[in-house]
Amino acid sequence: MLNHLHLPLIAETDILVIGAGSAGCVAALSAAAEKRFSVMLVERYGFPGGTSTQMLDTFYGFFTPGSSPRKVVGGWPDRVVNELHKTGDIFLRPNTYGAGTGVNYNPERLKRVWDQLILQSSIRYLLHTSLVDVGQEGERFIGIFWNKGGFGKVVARRVIDASGDADFCHLAGLAYETAGEHEPAQSLTTTFRMSNVDLEWYEREGGKKMLAGKMRTAVETGTHALPRKEGSAHRMNAKGCISTVAVKVSGLSALKADELTQAEVEGRRQAFVYEEFFRDAVPGFAQSNIIGLSHQIGVRETRRVYGEHRLTKDECLSGKLPTDRIFLCGAPIEDHRQGLNGEDETHWEYIPGAGVYGVPYGTIVPKGSQSVWVVGRCFSATHDAHASCRSMAQTMSMGQAAGLAAVQSLVQDEPANQLDTKALQDSLCRIGAVLEVPSKDYDYDDWQ
Repeated sequence: MLNHLHLPLIAETDILVIGAGSAGCVAALSAAAEKRFSVMLVERYGFPGGTSTQMLDTFYGFFTPGSSPRKVVGGWPDRVVNELHKTGDIFLRPNTYGAGTGVNYNPERLKRVWDQLILQSSIRYLLHTSLVDVGQEGERFIGIFWNKGGFGKVVARRVIDASGDADFCHLAGLAYETAGEHEPAQSLTTTFRMSNVDLEWYEREGGKKMLAGKMRTAVETGTHALPRKEGSAHRMNAKGCISTVAVKVSGLSALKADELTQAEVEGRRQAFVYEEFFRDAVPGFAQSNIIGLSHQIGVRETRRVYGEHRLTKDECLSGKLPTDRIFLCGAPIEDHRQGLNGEDETHWEYIPGAGVYGVPYGTIVPKGSQSVWVVGRCFSATHDAHASCRSMAQTMSMGQAAGLAAVQSLVQDEPANQLDTKALQDSLCRIGAVLEVPSKDYDYDDWQ
């Protein structure tokens, strides 16, 4: 561990949030909204949002899939969407590829929305700053960071690890499972965007159903070396543009720099194979081209912390609502994995009954932790359960709960692993979180 005694002090804060992805941003916002304690948010990139702005343009998880949608997320996630709605930067995408209706947004506008909400909340906000080590002085944690100014330290009473890779938990010696240890890790994906697409022509020729057939034919006949027989291409907020989730890179670890480098290079290579395929084979794309790749390759899972509770596949498929639930999920298990006969495809399993289950508080508390929470894709879940509960509406809900839990822990002097979950649920309900399954189908015209 780096000797922190002589490092310059960056800040002292009550609550430190590491990682400004959608989970981390909401964690900081929900904590700061209580106006009781100082909150600091630290991010290694030059903009907030994580996956929501680096590689994707759609929030999934707000709605259950199928013909009878239920809206199962509320509170801060709604506020974020409402800010995008004010400037006309969202639209609802129909139930595509089994995941339920998605909230499509302009990712560049979302960066600005995150900035504005964070700054309005008086959060200490630091970009281009990476966590490199962790220490402890009594009951306070020392986060050691590096940026262009060199090494420095942040002293905090409570910590929320929203790093995606559980970096704080890893450096602090908290227990976790590494994806791939027991079952193959989900694949990595470089997303790309294409402009000058004739979307009307594309839809007249059959849209996504037609595209699926073209992809299968290309793979089976060998006309284009696509890595998979399925994938999506959907319209964006920008006119005549589409965004994709099609590239698939398997068998490489995002925790090893050499393998992540290989994955980045391979993801870009595949993206341009797809560009050629779209222009050659898909109606409406003849004059289109790639105008942007994701900021980095998309990573679905790396470290998953062992929590006070570990969400399992059986719990997801039970459709039960545990008494200590902190949010709901209706997303199916969506496992991007190596299929039979070496084919890279996606495995789906849907939630039975009402199509909704509740997620216990213990999934965001590392085992034995008194002052640390973990949110986002590194929360406590098995591989299969993680493949259901990693949608951004759910990770924002985790952040919302963790932010309020950190405040409650300080106010009531309650350890994280002994928190009064009923009081936390009351706080969540006051800000609009959804903890009960709605009794009727959702009317999209009612979006608030």
